[in-house]
Amino acid sequence: LLQHLVGDKRQPRVWDPAALGGIPCPPKSEEQKMVERVMESCPFKAALACVGGFVLGGAFGIFTAGIDTNVGFDPKDPYRTPTAKEVLKDMGQRGISYAKNFAIVGAMFSFTECVVESYRGKSDWKNSVISGCITGGAIGFRAGLKAGVIGCGGFAAFSAAVDYYLR
Repeated sequence: LLQHLVGDKRQPRVWDPAALGGIPCPPKSEEQKMVERVMESCPFKAALACVGGFVLGGAFGIFTAGIDTNVGFDPKDPYRTPTAKEVLKDMGQRGISYAKNFAIVGAMFSFTECVVESYRGKSDWKNSVISGCITGGAIGFRAGLKAGVIGCGGFAAFSAAVDYYLR
């Protein structure tokens, strides 16, 4: 009897969520498993962050252009009122500029965080700090070593603060 309960002849028990009071669900098909693998991949997460960053950056750029008093301003003729076409053109240019920047930063951060998380095998606050340092350092390094170090520290600190607030 003991061999059947705790010994070598014991049968493995499959826990069914419905038996535990959970919501019963059928087993996942191969297509569902494939879609889950694709959605959990680092390139997909980076592409999703890129698209989201583009949309958010564009909205932020248009908003900031809308409250800026210098949109459509011509320094050669400071008393001339800008036309609606000039204002909309400037708003569009600023929106596109912000959208591209947010998209690049979002994709870089998301991809590095996914790679760091995959490498470490853990999902904790250190992943966002490490990926923030890598992203901020890469962005700042274009302006020199000192800017890269400051970018690393600043982006890592900001990532830590956001992660602390959200978790």
